[in-house]
Amino acid sequence: MSKTALIIKREYFTRVRKKSFLILTILGPLLMAGLWIVPFFIATMSEGNKTIEVLDETGLFASYLKNTSELTFVLSSETELDSAKNALLKTDHHALLYIPKTELSVPVTALVFSARQPNPDVKSYIRDVMKKRVEGLKLESKGIDPEIMQSIQTNIRLTAIKLNEDGTEKKSVVEINMILGFISGIIIYMMIFIFGAQVMRGVIEEKTSRIVEVIISSVKPFQLMLGKIIGVGLVGLTQFLLWIILTFGIITVFQATYGQKLSFEKTVPAYSGSQKILDSNQLAEFNALHEKNIDPMVQVLEGLKSIDFTIIIITFLFYFIGGYLLYSSLLAAVGSAAESETDTHQLMMPVTVPILLSLIVSSYIMNNPDGTLAFWFSIIPLTSPVSMMIRIPFGVPIWELILSATLLVAGFLFTTWVASKIYRVGILMYGKKASYSELWKWIKYRD
Repeated sequence: MSKTALIIKREYFTRVRKKSFLILTILGPLLMAGLWIVPFFIATMSEGNKTIEVLDETGLFASYLKNTSELTFVLSSETELDSAKNALLKTDHHALLYIPKTELSVPVTALVFSARQPNPDVKSYIRDVMKKRVEGLKLESKGIDPEIMQSIQTNIRLTAIKLNEDGTEKKSVVEINMILGFISGIIIYMMIFIFGAQVMRGVIEEKTSRIVEVIISSVKPFQLMLGKIIGVGLVGLTQFLLWIILTFGIITVFQATYGQKLSFEKTVPAYSGSQKILDSNQLAEFNALHEKNIDPMVQVLEGLKSIDFTIIIITFLFYFIGGYLLYSSLLAAVGSAAESETDTHQLMMPVTVPILLSLIVSSYIMNNPDGTLAFWFSIIPLTSPVSMMIRIPFGVPIWELILSATLLVAGFLFTTWVASKIYRVGILMYGKKASYSELWKWIKYRD
C-alpha cells in the first residue's frame, strides 16, 4: 500500500470512529426527513372542536358565523359583557366573541375573550366572516347585490411551462425550484467548510505537536497534504451518502405507514415531458381548474414531480467533491502557515470571501438564473459550487454545465499546486506568523 493510501486510511478511520460522526450521521437524516414529515403532521394535527360563545349586540354577524369541523359557535346566554365573561370562566369553552354596538351604521370592531391564548385560526376565521359581512352591507347600501360581486371574483393561477430545445414542454414550479436550489447551495457551503476546516485543524494540530516532523521524514509534504484532503473528503462523502440512504428510508417507511393519508385528490392534470401542455381538450380542463381551490400540498407534490432529482444528486456530488477539494487544499495551506487556529482568521479572509459572496448574491441568482451575474458566478471555480447548485433546479444548458465542471477541475488542480508550495515550507516553520509576502515567496520557491 502506498504512503498516500496509508494516510488516507488513517484520516478516514480516525474520523468515522468518532462519536460526533455517528451523532451527525443519525441527526442529519432525521432533520432532513423532518422537513418533509413535520409539515404533514402540523397540517393534519387537530386539537379538537372548539366552542365559541357569541355576544353580538348588533345582531348583524351571529347568524353568519357557521359551524365548521373545528369550530362551534353558540349564542351566549348572557346579555351583559361582564356576566358573559364570568360565565365563560365556569365552562370549558374556548373563547367569547363580543361584538359591541357602536354609533357607526356598520361596526368594524370585535373583542375575543379567552382564559387561554386565542387560537390564531379562530381569530382569522372570525375576521374573514365579519369582513365579508361588512362588505356585503356596504354593497347593499349602494344598491349592489353582494352575490353579483362574489360571482365575478376570479382567482388567476399562473402556471410556468418550460419549452425545451426539442419542442417538448415541462411544467415548472418556480417557488419549489428556488427553495431546492437555495437549500442545495447552503448544504454545499456548509459541508465544504465543515470538512475543509477539519483538514485545516488537523494540519495545525500536527504542526503544533511536532508530530509532522516525524511523519515528514517518511513521506513527502505533498503526499501528506493530499492524503489528509482525500481522507477527510471521503468521510464527508460517506456521511452524505448515509444521509441520503437513511433519509429516503425514513420517508419510505413514513409513506408506507401513512400512505392513505397522503393520497390527495388529484386536481391538477399530469403531463408528461413529451406532451403539448395546452391542446384543445386540456385547455378546457385547465380553465376549469381556476374555479377550484387546489390543495397547496397537491401543488407542492406536482412541483416535486417536475424536478429531475437524478441530475440534482449527481451534480451535487460533483460540486461537493470539486468544491471541497478546491477549498480544503487552500485551507490546508492556511493551516500550515499558521501557528495556531487563532492565527488563521487573517489568512482565511481571501479564501472565504468568494464562497460567502456566492451566498450573498444567491437571491439575485434565484430571481434571474439565466442572467449574466448567475452565469459568471456559476462558471468561476471559487463560486461555482454554490451558485451552480442554485441554478440546477431551474435548468442549465449542457455547455454551461460542462464549462463550469471543466473550470472547477482545473481550479482544483491549480489550487492544489499553489497549496502544496505553501504547505511544504509552512509545515516546518515555527515561531513566526506568516505574512502574505512570505506566502508569495514560498509559492515562488523552486524544487
